[in-house]
Formats: sequence, structure tokens, C-alpha cells
Amino acid sequence: MVAAARTAGAGTSGAATTGTTPGYTARDLAVLEGLEAVRKRPGMYIGSSDSRGLVHCLWEIVDNAVDEALGGHCDAITVTLHPDSSVTVADDARGIPVDTEPRTGLSGVELVLTRLHAGGKFGGGSYTATGGLHGVGASVVNALSVRLDVEDRGGRTWSMSFRRGVPGVYADALSGPSPDAPFTARSGLRETGRVRRGVTGTRVRWWADPQVFTRDAQLAVPDLVERFRQTSSLVAGLSITLLDRRDPAAPTDQTWLHTGGIAQFCADLATESGESDVSGVWHLTGSGSFTETVPVLDERGHMESAEVERTCEVEVALRWGAGYDTTVRSFVNVVATPKGGTHVAGFDQALVRVLREQVTANALRLKAGKDRPEKEDALEGLTALIAVRIAEPQFEGQTKEVLGTAPVRAIVADVVRTELTARLTASRGAARTEAAAVLDKVVGAMKTRLAARAHRDTARRKTALENGALPPKLVDCRTRDVSRSELFVVEGDSAMGTAKAARRADFQALLPIRGKILNVAKASVADMLANNECAALIQVLGAGSGRSFDLSAARYGRVVFMSDADVDGAHIRCLLMTLFFRYLRPLVEAGRVFAAMPPLYRIEVARPTGSQERFVYTYSEQEFLETVKALGKRNLAVKMPPQRYKGLGEMDADQLRDTTMDPAKRTLRRITVADAGAAEATLDLLMGSEVGPRRDFIVAGAAAMDAARLDV
Repeated sequence: MVAAARTAGAGTSGAATTGTTPGYTARDLAVLEGLEAVRKRPGMYIGSSDSRGLVHCLWEIVDNAVDEALGGHCDAITVTLHPDSSVTVADDARGIPVDTEPRTGLSGVELVLTRLHAGGKFGGGSYTATGGLHGVGASVVNALSVRLDVEDRGGRTWSMSFRRGVPGVYADALSGPSPDAPFTARSGLRETGRVRRGVTGTRVRWWADPQVFTRDAQLAVPDLVERFRQTSSLVAGLSITLLDRRDPAAPTDQTWLHTGGIAQFCADLATESGESDVSGVWHLTGSGSFTETVPVLDERGHMESAEVERTCEVEVALRWGAGYDTTVRSFVNVVATPKGGTHVAGFDQALVRVLREQVTANALRLKAGKDRPEKEDALEGLTALIAVRIAEPQFEGQTKEVLGTAPVRAIVADVVRTELTARLTASRGAARTEAAAVLDKVVGAMKTRLAARAHRDTARRKTALENGALPPKLVDCRTRDVSRSELFVVEGDSAMGTAKAARRADFQALLPIRGKILNVAKASVADMLANNECAALIQVLGAGSGRSFDLSAARYGRVVFMSDADVDGAHIRCLLMTLFFRYLRPLVEAGRVFAAMPPLYRIEVARPTGSQERFVYTYSEQEFLETVKALGKRNLAVKMPPQRYKGLGEMDADQLRDTTMDPAKRTLRRITVADAGAAEATLDLLMGSEVGPRRDFIVAGAAAMDAARLDV
């Protein structure tokens, strides 16, 4: 803790100073009064000192005129951009009061242009809905202008000028007003003319101060056009004219006047997008009230707290298009709030809630299952305008980009929920068709989002699968020479035990699978990767799958399917071939995939003679019959019945080695793809999800089937 030291003595005044920094006294503290704070820290009031801040100054003056229009007191606003970089805003509103304010002794014009937080929007009933605080924005513009002229009309014309916020009089030359003209500081309005009865309005012209704004700060016409268009749309019947006279050789005039309100504005924005309509423009309106505790001025000019009843009027225009882009614009008393606020939060809340309720209620028709739409699904292809009108709105900062009035959220949510539900539950004609189309659009976006997420999950799972450790059930070989190594995919755990004893451990690896693997012709990529047997095969081969398969990364030179010789074994081979053809095709195309040929019968010759071996193996019913017949012709007796192998597990290790695994004695069938298109068609026919073509194929071939060959 630092203690303050008090010193007194010769040469001291006895004043208190800090104990850490000698010479730092109260004289070093600065007090900024009036508009000095604005000039010292302009960014606090207009956001920045570049073009964005310059535009904000224009909006402060224009919004004051628009507030008059909201109250029904203004029909026309004219904005003029002059060659000397000054700007004039003129309106036909009531004008700023010119009489004297009793507590300060200043005229209303001087008061609102020289004092922060002075104006007619702090209560008193002058305005029911405003975009800000009248006089706060105007006084800030005055403070940041090297010169500002104001002209107020109401029976007479009253004028006043300011230099960097200080009132006075300019001695202008005949060529016109200039910020460089001689200036004399003086308070008070000047009567400069008379106008006929009923003519009112305010004209404000200002020159931005080069000491405040950057050299490249300027007003961009496209930004002004967009704002004026939206303002005229939000205030039906208000005419706004922009006169650009900065280039005398090419002056331009533009005027905006809309009578259709935000519904027309929404339709115009939708038309600009070029997307086909899913719905027309839905205009939702309503209002709500709330109580707010605010400070107000009493009769003596003192601030005191009071409960005030507020009314919030809500207007929302919605339109869904067939595209994917979203346009959501929000306004508070026609002031744009690009960063949203409580009114947008209420809209989002109600929109998602209502759509979820309607999707659930129509889940059977929409085939939505138990999935629920999210905000991004509701916003896809949506053009929406949210406008609220409220007295004394609370913005987060003077730049008015975010509405902070908390009760507005619940009011907007209630209006949107009620009105949108009525739209989506319409039961007649075109309204019902539109409602169904909107729900179809939202559900379609939901399914696309879920499919995309599943695809991302699949990609992550695939990456983890390809980079993960080898499955524990793999019995690997010792060699690292890919050209010599073989991977036997073995049917069943019982056969695995026999194969372990029968294999050549130096170059033969074993991977058991449990029965029939997933039919990948009927399954998605995600389902295939989630299947344990398919995932294990991809992990063991180590070369990826699908488009990412890298043949050079395969860990084995040959892959051998070793399944039983019966019908079930044939089915397993078909399932494995389908997997390899769909996701591991380069191995097949390279001729590195084989099917083992285990015997179906073992024939024992009773008394073999000469070179005749005691045991003869046959690999099919036909071969068995032919072999028995041939042995009989040679007068060799055969012990009956012969041993029929129901599975590989019934064979001894020696038998399996000699018949199926020994390279010197075994028979392998290489699986090839001579015609990829024909192979694809055949796999789709035999293994695909379409039952009809497969049934027709079976029926067509039934007559050619030899019933005696059926394995039943």
C-alpha cells in the first residue's frame, strides 16, 4: 500500500501530494468541460475518425429528421453534398425550439448543439419513438465540425453558426459561406428572414474538422443510397432526396419514396437475390408493453426515478427463397442495428421454436424422424426484416449498433410466435401450400446439415481408423517383404485356431472375421466404417479406402479369402468381394486378391494300390461324384459315407495346410475385373438394395437350375 505524505515547512504550501511521484498534484488533473471531451475522444461517440465516423455524423443529423417523420411531423428530407466537402441536411419538420430554456438561459437551438445529453427525447411526450437522443448526436457533430450553420424556420427564419462547437458569427464573403471566414464568438440566435405561416423545418450545414478526421475520410454514395432506401421503406410516405454536387460537371439527384413499408422492402431485397420463391412475403405485426424504471426531471429540474409504461410495436417481414443465402436486417425506430440486440434475439428464439413445433407436428409427412431443426436450418434462404418502435431505446454505445432494452426480447418473441404459428398452420388454398413449402425447405436444410455432419464424422473416423493401431485379433507374419507376404481373411474363430497351426508364420498373416460381414452395397460409408469387420480389414491393410486408397501403402502382397466351401462360404466371399470392389478396388485391379479353395469332401480309399493316395480331396459336388465313379472303374473301394467338411474348423492343421494354405499344393482363384462396368452392374444386381431386379433375375434363371445341385 502506498501512503500519501503531507509535508509542511519552509517553501511549502502544506498541500497534499503523493508519496511516490514528487510534483504530481491536483493541478495536474484535467477536467474536460462541454464539448471538449468529444474532440479529445471522438471514437467514443462516432466509432472512428475515418470515413465510418464521417458517415456516422451524417446519420446523427438525418436521424433527428427521421424521428420527426416517425411522429408524423416530417414528409421530406433533402441531403446535399457540396463541392467544398460540406454537407447540408434540410427537412420540413417542426424545427428545433427557438425560445429560451429557463434553467440555462440558452435558446433551444444553442442548447441542443452545445450541451451533451440535452434534447426533447428524455421524456415529456415530445417523441414516442426515436432513433436516439436529440441533441446528443447533433452536439457531437457540432463539436467535430470546423464550422456548423443551423437555420430554423417557423414563421421566421432563425440562424446560428458555430466554430468547433463555439457559437458566433462568420463574416462571409459574397462567394458564400466558408470555414475560413473571419469569426467572432457570440451567443444567441439571429433573425435572418421571414417565411409564410405553416412553413417549418430545419437546415443544418457543417464542414468536418480536418483536425479530427483523416485526410481520406469521405462520404461514399453507395453507402448513403442503401441507408436512404431502407429508411424510406421503413417510414412509409417519407421522401428522401440526395443531391450530389461535389462534381459540378456531373451533378446527380436521387429520390426515394416508398408506401409499402418493410413488406415492400423485403420483397425488393428478395428480388435482388435472384432466387425463386418458396414463400411470398409474410408480414407479421403486433405490440406489447412493459414497465421501466427511468430517471426523469421533476418541476424543479431535479432527477428522480419513476415507473414508466412503455409500448413496443413490432413489425417483421419474412420470405423464404430456394437458395442458401440469408439476409437478416434489424431496425430500432428506423436506426439500423447491424449487430442485432434483444429484438433479434427474440426473433431467433421464436423462429426456431415455432419451426421445431411444426416439424414435430408434421414429422410423418416430412419424414423428419426425431431430428430437430436448428437456427441455421431456419435461416437458409431467408430474407427477414425486424423493426421495432419504442420510446427511449437503450443502445449499447452511441454508435447504436446493438439494442440493449431487455423486455423487447420477450415482446418480439411473443409476436413472432403467435403470427408465424398462424401462418404455418393455415388450412386453406395458397396459404397452406406456402406453409408446407416452407416446412419442406427447413427440413431439407436440416437433412443436408445432418448429412454434412455425418460426412465430417465419417472422415474423422476414417482418419482415426487409418492411423490407428492394428486390431488385436490380427495374427501377423514376420516378414516385412510385401511381395512375399499374404493375408488370409479367415471365416470364423474355430477355423482361426486350425489356421494358426497350419500357416507359415514367416510370410502368412491371419485375420478372422465373424460370419457374414456388412453388405456395403446397401450401406453408407459411415455404416461401413462403423462395422467392426470392415474397419478391421481397412486397418490391417493400411492403405486407406475409397478415393484415398494408396496401393503402394498396402502391407501385404496378397489377400486371400478363406471361407468354407459351402453356400454360406460362397456368400461370405461375395460380401468380401463387394467390399473390396467398392472401397479397395486397386488391390483387385492389381490382381492381388484371391479366393482359397478348401475341399468340400475327403474321400478315403479302402485299399489303395500303386501310386494311389489314401485320401482324395474334392472341391465340389460334381467333382465328388466324378471322382467316386472313376475310382470304382479302377476297382478301388471307397469308404462311405465320405467326410464332408461343414467348415474349415473341422479340418486338421495338416489337412488345411496341404489342401488350402501350402503354396506348393493349394489352389487359389484370382479375383479380377475384366469389365468394371459389368462388374458394378452385377454387384448392384446381386448385392444392391433394389429387390425387384434381383427377384426377376432369380425367376428368369430358375428353369436352368439343376435341383440336384442345390445344397439343402
